Amino acid sequence: MTSGPSSPPAPDLRAAFAQLARAEAPVLYRTARRLARPPTEAGDLVQETLLRAYRTFANFRPGTNGRAWLFTILYSVATNDAERYGRRAEVAVNDLEGDVALLRGGRASDEELTLLRTIDVSPQVETALAQLAEPFRSAVILVDMEELTYEEAAGAVGCPVGTLRSRLFRGRRQLFDALSDYARRTGLLEKR
Repeated sequence: MTSGPSSPPAPDLRAAFAQLARAEAPVLYRTARRLARPPTEAGDLVQETLLRAYRTFANFRPGTNGRAWLFTILYSVATNDAERYGRRAEVAVNDLEGDVALLRGGRASDEELTLLRTIDVSPQVETALAQLAEPFRSAVILVDMEELTYEEAAGAVGCPVGTLRSRLFRGRRQLFDALSDYARRTGLLEKR
């Protein structure tokens, strides 16, 4: 007899789930703080994410990226919460489609990546990140901060890879523009 999608995992799976949850909980919480509105609801997001993951752990495929799977659930919980309370930020499709040509084979510049790597230590960067529209913020968090592949991040947010790349490009550019002066003042970027 197999477990259904909403049944708790069998005893042998519980230990595997506990190991995954312990390893990824700090990362989930850090990301939830950036997704939650207000950020003080991050603990609730993580708790709901882990509860849903626990209930469906029998469906998890061993050998796949557990972090990506948990982020898919986290993003779904955060999106549902935002929609329920009317806090969803919308991005016009036309805004995204205009960047596709720029993204074919494009990567973030060295300056953009240097700046993005400071996200965990700088309140200024946290503030700039929080001001991004949700689709851009999620793309930057999942790819640049949590190091998911484009495919994993696209799966987590439920969009095509090309759209994820467009959101990532725009999010990086907006962060870079918002933080260039700060980065030069602090020596992260050379003064021009």
